[in-house]
Amino acid sequence: MQLVDSHSHFDARQFDTDRAKAHARALAAGVVTQIVPAVDAAGWPKLKQVCADFPGLFPAYGLHPMFLDAHRPEHLDALRERIERESPVAVGECGLDFFVEGLDAQTQQFYFDGQLKLAREFDLPVIVHARRAVDAVIRAIRKIGGLRGVVHSYSGSAEQAAQLHKLGFMLGIGGPVTHERANRLRGIVAAMPIEQLLLETDSPDQPGAAHRGQRNEPAHLPEVLDVVAALRGVSREEIAAATTANAERLFGLPLT
Repeated sequence: MQLVDSHSHFDARQFDTDRAKAHARALAAGVVTQIVPAVDAAGWPKLKQVCADFPGLFPAYGLHPMFLDAHRPEHLDALRERIERESPVAVGECGLDFFVEGLDAQTQQFYFDGQLKLAREFDLPVIVHARRAVDAVIRAIRKIGGLRGVVHSYSGSAEQAAQLHKLGFMLGIGGPVTHERANRLRGIVAAMPIEQLLLETDSPDQPGAAHRGQRNEPAHLPEVLDVVAALRGVSREEIAAATTANAERLFGLPLT
Protein backbone atom coordinates (compact mmCIF):
# COMPACT_ATOMS: atom_id res chain seq x y z
CA MET A 1 0.00 0.00 0.00
CA GLN A 2 1.03 3.57 -0.66
CA LEU A 3 -0.30 6.14 1.78
CA VAL A 4 -0.39 9.94 1.78
CA ASP A 5 -0.01 11.81 5.06
CA SER A 6 -2.05 14.85 4.07
CA HIS A 7 -0.87 16.94 7.05
CA SER A 8 2.59 16.51 8.54
CA HIS A 9 4.71 19.25 10.10
CA PHE A 10 7.83 17.29 9.24
CA ASP A 11 9.89 20.48 9.30
CA ALA A 12 9.18 20.96 13.02
CA ARG A 13 12.13 21.19 15.41
CA GLN A 14 11.00 17.95 17.10
CA PHE A 15 12.37 16.09 14.05
CA ASP A 16 15.68 17.94 13.86
CA THR A 17 17.66 15.18 15.58
CA ASP A 18 16.30 12.18 13.68
CA ARG A 19 14.45 13.42 10.59
CA ALA A 20 16.15 10.97 8.22
CA LYS A 21 15.30 8.01 10.46
CA ALA A 22 11.72 9.21 10.85
CA HIS A 23 11.42 9.47 7.08
CA ALA A 24 12.79 5.95 6.67
CA ARG A 25 10.25 4.66 9.18
CA ALA A 26 7.47 6.38 7.26
CA LEU A 27 8.54 4.76 3.99
CA ALA A 28 8.77 1.37 5.68
CA ALA A 29 5.18 1.87 6.88
CA GLY A 30 4.01 2.66 3.35
CA VAL A 31 3.74 6.43 3.83
CA VAL A 32 5.34 7.52 0.57
CA THR A 33 4.00 11.08 0.44
CA GLN A 34 3.65 13.88 2.97
CA ILE A 35 2.03 17.29 2.56
CA VAL A 36 4.00 19.67 4.79
CA PRO A 37 2.09 22.88 5.68
CA ALA A 38 3.74 25.99 7.06
CA VAL A 39 2.78 27.93 10.17
CA ASP A 40 4.59 31.28 9.77
CA ALA A 41 6.66 33.20 7.25
CA ALA A 42 9.91 32.74 9.17
CA GLY A 43 9.62 28.98 8.75
CA TRP A 44 9.10 28.94 4.98
CA PRO A 45 12.81 28.60 4.03
CA LYS A 46 13.40 25.64 6.35
CA LEU A 47 10.21 23.97 5.18
CA LYS A 48 11.32 24.34 1.57
CA GLN A 49 14.71 22.80 2.37
CA VAL A 50 13.23 19.85 4.28
CA CYS A 51 10.91 19.07 1.37
CA ALA A 52 13.85 19.26 -1.03
CA ASP A 53 15.93 16.93 1.14
CA PHE A 54 13.43 14.05 1.25
CA PRO A 55 11.54 12.45 -1.65
CA GLY A 56 7.77 12.51 -1.48
CA LEU A 57 7.49 15.69 0.60
CA PHE A 58 5.46 18.56 -0.85
CA PRO A 59 5.33 22.06 0.68
CA ALA A 60 2.36 24.27 1.39
CA TYR A 61 2.90 27.85 2.50
CA GLY A 62 0.65 29.79 4.82
CA LEU A 63 0.07 31.70 8.05
CA HIS A 64 -1.42 29.65 10.91
CA PRO A 65 -3.93 31.43 13.19
CA MET A 66 -2.23 30.20 16.38
CA PHE A 67 0.95 32.07 15.41
CA LEU A 68 -0.84 35.38 15.08
CA ASP A 69 1.83 37.40 16.88
CA ALA A 70 4.39 36.42 14.25
CA HIS A 71 2.30 37.55 11.28
CA ARG A 72 2.48 40.92 9.55
CA PRO A 73 0.26 42.23 6.73
CA GLU A 74 3.26 42.28 4.41
CA HIS A 75 3.57 38.50 4.87
CA LEU A 76 0.54 38.14 2.60
CA ASP A 77 2.52 39.91 -0.13
CA ALA A 78 5.48 37.64 0.59
CA LEU A 79 3.18 34.64 0.36
CA ARG A 80 1.98 35.75 -3.06
CA GLU A 81 5.57 36.07 -4.24
CA ARG A 82 6.48 32.62 -2.93
CA ILE A 83 3.46 31.04 -4.57
CA GLU A 84 4.36 32.66 -7.88
CA ARG A 85 7.98 31.53 -7.57
CA GLU A 86 7.57 28.00 -6.24
CA SER A 87 4.08 26.75 -7.17
CA PRO A 88 3.38 24.87 -3.92
CA VAL A 89 0.68 22.21 -3.75
CA ALA A 90 -1.54 24.27 -1.42
CA VAL A 91 -1.99 27.42 0.62
CA GLY A 92 -1.84 26.76 4.35
CA GLU A 93 -1.96 26.02 7.10
CA CYS A 94 -4.46 28.83 7.55
CA GLY A 95 -7.79 29.20 9.25
CA LEU A 96 -9.47 30.24 12.49
CA ASP A 97 -8.98 29.19 16.11
CA PHE A 98 -11.60 30.29 18.64
CA PHE A 99 -10.34 27.87 21.30
CA VAL A 100 -7.03 29.46 22.30
CA GLU A 101 -7.51 32.58 24.40
CA GLY A 102 -5.91 35.82 23.30
CA LEU A 103 -6.11 35.26 19.54
CA ASP A 104 -7.97 38.26 18.15
CA ALA A 105 -10.80 37.01 15.96
CA GLN A 106 -10.79 40.03 13.63
CA THR A 107 -7.05 39.73 12.98
CA GLN A 108 -7.39 36.00 12.38
CA GLN A 109 -10.13 36.70 9.86
CA PHE A 110 -7.94 39.23 8.04
CA TYR A 111 -5.17 36.72 7.44
CA PHE A 112 -7.56 33.86 6.67
CA ASP A 113 -9.50 35.87 4.09
CA GLY A 114 -6.26 37.06 2.52
CA GLN A 115 -5.01 33.51 2.12
CA LEU A 116 -8.33 32.27 0.76
CA LYS A 117 -8.19 34.99 -1.90
CA LEU A 118 -4.67 33.93 -2.86
CA ALA A 119 -5.78 30.30 -3.12
CA ARG A 120 -8.63 31.29 -5.41
CA GLU A 121 -6.38 33.53 -7.51
CA PHE A 122 -3.75 30.82 -8.01
CA ASP A 123 -6.27 27.95 -8.19
CA LEU A 124 -4.70 26.14 -5.25
CA PRO A 125 -6.37 24.10 -2.51
CA VAL A 126 -6.32 25.43 1.03
CA ILE A 127 -5.33 23.53 4.17
CA VAL A 128 -7.63 24.83 6.89
CA HIS A 129 -7.35 24.82 10.68
CA ALA A 130 -10.80 25.16 12.26
CA ARG A 131 -10.94 24.73 16.02
CA ARG A 132 -14.28 25.70 17.53
CA ALA A 133 -14.66 27.79 14.40
CA VAL A 134 -16.17 25.51 11.75
CA ASP A 135 -19.22 27.71 11.13
CA ALA A 136 -17.03 30.79 10.74
CA VAL A 137 -14.74 28.88 8.37
CA ILE A 138 -17.72 27.81 6.27
CA ARG A 139 -18.93 31.42 6.09
CA ALA A 140 -15.50 32.61 4.94
CA ILE A 141 -15.26 29.90 2.29
CA ARG A 142 -18.71 30.79 0.97
CA LYS A 143 -17.92 34.50 1.00
CA ILE A 144 -14.73 34.16 -1.04
CA GLY A 145 -16.08 31.39 -3.28
CA GLY A 146 -14.38 29.30 -5.93
CA LEU A 147 -12.33 27.32 -3.40
CA ARG A 148 -11.42 23.72 -2.61
CA GLY A 149 -9.32 22.19 0.10
CA VAL A 150 -9.29 20.24 3.34
CA VAL A 151 -10.33 21.02 6.89
CA HIS A 152 -7.65 19.16 8.76
CA SER A 153 -8.12 17.39 12.11
CA TYR A 154 -11.85 17.70 11.61
CA SER A 155 -13.81 18.20 14.84
CA GLY A 156 -17.14 19.58 13.65
CA SER A 157 -20.57 18.04 13.27
CA ALA A 158 -21.97 15.72 10.61
CA GLU A 159 -24.10 18.59 9.29
CA GLN A 160 -21.06 20.85 8.97
CA ALA A 161 -19.17 18.04 7.26
CA ALA A 162 -21.96 17.78 4.69
CA GLN A 163 -21.84 21.55 4.08
CA LEU A 164 -18.08 21.39 3.56
CA HIS A 165 -18.49 18.52 1.11
CA LYS A 166 -20.89 20.61 -0.97
CA LEU A 167 -18.31 23.42 -0.94
CA GLY A 168 -15.61 21.11 -2.31
CA PHE A 169 -13.76 20.48 0.95
CA MET A 170 -12.36 17.21 2.22
CA LEU A 171 -11.85 16.29 5.87
CA GLY A 172 -8.49 15.31 7.35
CA ILE A 173 -8.77 12.46 9.85
CA GLY A 174 -5.89 11.57 12.15
CA GLY A 175 -4.95 10.43 15.64
CA PRO A 176 -8.12 11.59 17.44
CA VAL A 177 -10.22 8.96 15.64
CA THR A 178 -8.14 6.19 17.27
CA HIS A 179 -9.40 7.13 20.72
CA GLU A 180 -12.35 4.97 21.75
CA ARG A 181 -14.27 7.85 23.30
CA ALA A 182 -14.29 9.90 20.09
CA ASN A 183 -17.83 8.73 19.36
CA ARG A 184 -19.06 11.70 17.34
CA LEU A 185 -15.96 11.77 15.14
CA ARG A 186 -16.10 8.02 14.65
CA GLY A 187 -19.72 8.25 13.57
CA ILE A 188 -18.86 10.92 11.01
CA VAL A 189 -15.94 8.90 9.65
CA ALA A 190 -18.10 5.79 9.36
CA ALA A 191 -20.74 7.54 7.26
CA MET A 192 -18.99 10.31 5.31
CA PRO A 193 -18.55 10.01 1.54
CA ILE A 194 -15.31 8.19 0.82
CA GLU A 195 -14.32 10.86 -1.71
CA GLN A 196 -14.23 13.41 1.14
CA LEU A 197 -11.76 11.47 3.29
CA LEU A 198 -8.06 12.19 3.77
CA LEU A 199 -5.70 10.57 6.27
CA GLU A 200 -3.24 12.63 8.30
CA THR A 201 -1.04 12.56 11.36
CA ASP A 202 -0.49 16.26 12.16
CA SER A 203 2.99 15.15 13.24
CA PRO A 204 4.55 15.84 15.69
CA ASP A 205 1.21 16.61 17.36
CA GLN A 206 -2.01 14.65 17.99
CA PRO A 207 -0.61 11.15 18.55
CA GLY A 208 -3.03 8.26 18.38
CA ALA A 209 -4.19 6.15 21.29
CA ALA A 210 -1.20 3.80 21.07
CA HIS A 211 1.26 6.70 21.39
CA ARG A 212 -0.39 8.90 24.00
CA GLY A 213 2.09 11.43 25.38
CA GLN A 214 4.69 10.67 22.72
CA ARG A 215 5.84 12.51 19.61
CA ASN A 216 3.65 11.68 16.65
CA GLU A 217 5.24 10.86 13.29
CA PRO A 218 4.14 9.88 9.78
CA ALA A 219 5.01 6.22 10.36
CA HIS A 220 1.96 6.04 12.65
CA LEU A 221 -0.49 6.77 9.81
CA PRO A 222 -1.37 3.07 9.26
CA GLU A 223 -2.90 3.04 12.75
CA VAL A 224 -5.35 5.72 11.60
CA LEU A 225 -5.95 3.73 8.43
CA ASP A 226 -6.83 0.59 10.38
CA VAL A 227 -9.35 2.38 12.60
CA VAL A 228 -11.01 4.10 9.65
CA ALA A 229 -11.26 0.81 7.76
CA ALA A 230 -12.80 -0.91 10.78
CA LEU A 231 -15.33 1.89 11.29
CA ARG A 232 -16.40 1.69 7.65
CA GLY A 233 -16.37 -2.09 7.53
CA VAL A 234 -14.04 -2.34 4.53
CA SER A 235 -10.48 -3.46 3.96
CA ARG A 236 -7.52 -1.29 4.80
CA GLU A 237 -6.45 -1.65 1.15
CA GLU A 238 -9.69 -0.04 0.00
CA ILE A 239 -9.28 2.93 2.34
CA ALA A 240 -5.61 3.30 1.40
CA ALA A 241 -6.38 3.36 -2.32
CA ALA A 242 -9.29 5.81 -1.95
CA THR A 243 -7.53 8.28 0.34
CA THR A 244 -4.37 8.25 -1.75
CA ALA A 245 -6.44 8.97 -4.86
CA ASN A 246 -8.26 11.76 -3.02
CA ALA A 247 -4.97 13.38 -2.01
CA GLU A 248 -3.57 13.09 -5.51
CA ARG A 249 -6.70 14.71 -6.93
CA LEU A 250 -6.85 17.56 -4.39
CA PHE A 251 -3.18 18.48 -4.34
CA GLY A 252 -2.33 17.64 -7.95
CA LEU A 253 0.27 15.09 -6.87
CA PRO A 254 2.12 12.78 -9.25
CA LEU A 255 0.19 9.54 -9.50
CA THR A 256 1.65 6.81 -7.29
